Amino acid sequence: MSPGLQPLLLAAAAIVVLVLLITKLKLHPFLALAFAALGLGFAGGIGPAKTVEHFETGFGDALSGTGPVIGLGTILGGILLGSGGADRIATAFIGARPVKWIPTAIAAAALLIGMPHLFDVSFVMLVPLVYAVAKRTGSHLLFVGLPMAAGLYVSHGLLPPHPSPTLAVQAYDASTGLTLFYGLIIAIPLAAVSGPLLTRFASRWFGPAPDLDKGPVPDPGPAPQDGKRPVSLALALITVLLPAALMLTGTLGTAVVDKGTWAYTLFEACDTPVLSLIAAVVFAFFALGVRSGFGLSQLQKMAGKGLGPVGSIILILGAGGALKEMLSATGVDDVISHYAVDWSVPPLVLAWAVAALLRICLGSATVATAAAT
Repeated sequence: MSPGLQPLLLAAAAIVVLVLLITKLKLHPFLALAFAALGLGFAGGIGPAKTVEHFETGFGDALSGTGPVIGLGTILGGILLGSGGADRIATAFIGARPVKWIPTAIAAAALLIGMPHLFDVSFVMLVPLVYAVAKRTGSHLLFVGLPMAAGLYVSHGLLPPHPSPTLAVQAYDASTGLTLFYGLIIAIPLAAVSGPLLTRFASRWFGPAPDLDKGPVPDPGPAPQDGKRPVSLALALITVLLPAALMLTGTLGTAVVDKGTWAYTLFEACDTPVLSLIAAVVFAFFALGVRSGFGLSQLQKMAGKGLGPVGSIILILGAGGALKEMLSATGVDDVISHYAVDWSVPPLVLAWAVAALLRICLGSATVATAAAT
């Protein structure tokens, strides 16, 4: 065996072990990534001390840029959800539109609501609405649920501050504003194709409609209680779009304004994801929280509830960064660079293929991106 191929074979073995640990043994992705990374280090002959050192370095590097962004994004989503702003957006999009427009409306609402929310939170929040709309319109559950899932998945996979695109931005030192811009250019038509268009094409195979009376159908139109004011639709939309608008403005502004000026400093601040998200959180705190009559303790509970699912994701991202560092420490990146010179496959296509394969095998966009980067 060629000595140069040994690191490549060890890396392939580590990925196979990772997939088997998650799919066959049902091990938590964090533990699976940690075992794969540490096992690769030991097998590569780095030594116990150096292996752990590289693991910790990669873990910290991965979270240095992604942790604050994901944390602030989930806090923003928690306030939007707890104040009723997300439900206000979804209800406004659905409204009393004709049945044929329901898939388009629910896909657009899911794409928008999913921007600041983690996928699991958005999905759980919108499932009762899907049942309610299907029951009210006499539609098949998949007629509403499939475009909803499409909108959420597209947002989850392409748009920061979601974990997988945020990790990719950090790994490749990319611009978050440009990532959002190009992500939206791809996300909107992709949501349309995989949502309403696919629903219309596949509806002939949906089969018998399920019993919607057994679904989590909420009471229609819950009224504000305890002196709470209804959330403004305009303010809810501004809250969702504010981080993206600030980062896009900052990206465009820094490209046309001279460095050293006060305008450049302002645009640079807007182009910083942490500052843009902090501005959006402060806006949501007052516009959706205080304005609607929520107290400080209630807003803290909303933020805490939003942060609940983040712990597991943070650990997965950190372990993914550790695996990436271990691949570099064992010389895999050098071997790939050496052989890739003669490959006819473009690096962009290769990276996409690896990430897509891992996504299919593991079922998690976050884990797939963490392993592929």
